[in-house]
Amino acid sequence: MTWPVNGGMQAYGSLVSAGSREVLAPDEIRLLTEVGFLAAAKGDLPRAEAIFGALRQVRPGRLFPSLGIAVARMNAGRAADAAGLLEKAACADADEQAIRDTWRGLALQLAGQTAQSRHVLQQAVSEHGANATFAHGLLGLDGHMS
Repeated sequence: MTWPVNGGMQAYGSLVSAGSREVLAPDEIRLLTEVGFLAAAKGDLPRAEAIFGALRQVRPGRLFPSLGIAVARMNAGRAADAAGLLEKAACADADEQAIRDTWRGLALQLAGQTAQSRHVLQQAVSEHGANATFAHGLLGLDGHMS
């Protein structure tokens, strides 16, 4: 399968325009998510944005589409943009909030905003406790609360 680069969201209109948000089966969403994260890992922003943009339409209010785009932006050298996206990203629950806040802290760190990164990560640890294991690690707390 070839993923369109310039088609953007319009190329995936059939995924989300059938009148119901349940256009794709869970295993199809998982597969697209995996492909999206492969693009994100390579910093292939156009493909990652196309895939995760479509998934955002299918799963509004969930973090994973925004996180995928943010990872792609970080890997494409646009960490500040990733942090801004994550600051506004929707979350379904406290677990997703912990993930969002931690990845935002990492994006800020990669953008050279060390003080703000540390503040966001410390806030993630204090607000999300044990759910913020990744934040603990980034702060060098080795899973222990400060």
